[in-house]
Amino acid sequence: MRLNCGPCVVREWRADDRAALLSVANNREVWRNLSHRFPHPYTEADADYWLDPQRRIELPFAWAIELDGSAIGGVGVDAGQGVFARTGNFGYWLGEPYWGRGLMTAVVRGAVAHIFAITQLQRLEAPVFAWNPASMRVLEKSGFERESVQRRSVFKDGQLVDAVMYVRLR
Repeated sequence: MRLNCGPCVVREWRADDRAALLSVANNREVWRNLSHRFPHPYTEADADYWLDPQRRIELPFAWAIELDGSAIGGVGVDAGQGVFARTGNFGYWLGEPYWGRGLMTAVVRGAVAHIFAITQLQRLEAPVFAWNPASMRVLEKSGFERESVQRRSVFKDGQLVDAVMYVRLR
């Protein structure tokens, strides 16, 4: 899979992404805006685990964001199970040196179109911590709608914070 998203590309993760992944993922500001599954500090063992070919088979909808030949972030969706099988939890991250360039809006638009084309998902949910208005703007510019505020639902970085739920329907 290789999606041209204008200024950057969305593609499969590769073993040779290790050094680039370590350089952008081991950042407190990146970690602060992601779920508990994204570790900090981000170690060589974490990169090896993420890039393990067997793990990639388990996560078919998790892709690298590439700019100028280097992985600079990630995007993907976790499909729901059982009665939630038509809903996906959509997420993304970008290395801090690449923030504010409009890259993520292009990535989100391209990835969402691809996800809806290759899956039967009908709904993508993207929760955002209340302290991250930049991510909210990315989602709004990409066709997501603010659906709800889940008050005091996230404990991250020593703080209890609201999560703002954004949704995109097929």
